[in-house]
Amino acid sequence: MIALYFSGTGNTRYCLRKLVRRLDPSAPIVPLEDLAAAALLKKEKTVFLAYPTQFSNIPYFVRDFILRNGGSWAGKSVFLLNTMGAFSGDGTGVAARLLKKRGARILGGLFLKMPDSVADVKALKKSHERNEAIVRAAEKEIEATALSIKEGRYPQQGLGLWAHMAGLFGQRLWFLGRTRGYSDRLKVSSACEGCGLCVESCPTHNLSLVAGKAVPSGRCAMCYRCVVHCPQRAITILGKEVIDPIKIEDFLPKE
Repeated sequence: MIALYFSGTGNTRYCLRKLVRRLDPSAPIVPLEDLAAAALLKKEKTVFLAYPTQFSNIPYFVRDFILRNGGSWAGKSVFLLNTMGAFSGDGTGVAARLLKKRGARILGGLFLKMPDSVADVKALKKSHERNEAIVRAAEKEIEATALSIKEGRYPQQGLGLWAHMAGLFGQRLWFLGRTRGYSDRLKVSSACEGCGLCVESCPTHNLSLVAGKAVPSGRCAMCYRCVVHCPQRAITILGKEVIDPIKIEDFLPKE
C-alpha cells in the first residue's frame, strides 16, 4: 500500500495519516509534489489518494498528477479520501471517473469535514470551539472507517449518481471559473516583507522573490499554504483580507 496526498494547510495530510497508520503502519505516506510519488505509484498495487475538495471539484494539482501518470493507474486498486469545509458533492467521484478511464479499480470513497482553511472569506469562519468539535468528529469517523476497511467494507461516499448530480449542479457549474486550470487570482499586498515563507511552501512554484517581494506567476493551486504561512497576512486568493489563518495544529492537543 502507498498513500499519496495533496494538502493545503494540513487537514488532508492529518486525516490520511490517521487512517493509513491504523491500516498499515509501514505504508509510505507521500505528498504529490514529492518527486518520489510517481515512482512509488508504479510499484504499489493499492493506493490511498487524498485531497481537499474545491467547489465540488478536485484540485487541478491532483488532476494533473493523475493525467501525467496515466499509464501507472492500470490495475491499481484506489481508495479516495476527500476533505471538505462544508459540502463535497462528488468530490471523490470526480477523481474516480478519471482513474477508471485509466484502468484503476475504485475501492471506495470517504468524505471528512474539517476546519475550513480558506482564510480570506469571512462567511466561512467558525469559532475555535466549533473547529475543535469538527476535528474530533472526523477522528471518530476515521476510527470507524479503519475498522470497516479491516473487515473488507469500504465506504462509498461521493461515488454514486446522486452525489454526481449534487456536485455538478450544487457547486461545480456555479464555480467553474474558479477551478478551471491554475488560478491567477492570488494577490500580494504592499505588506509583504519578502521573508520567503510563501515561496518555500508553494507546491506549484507559483511564487518567487523579486526585489525583495513575493511575486505570483499564475500557477496558484488554491491550497492556501502561502496565505496561512504569511506572517504579514499579505496574501489573499478569493477574498480581499486575511481574517483568520488557521492550521490543523491549532486544534490538536498540545504535546
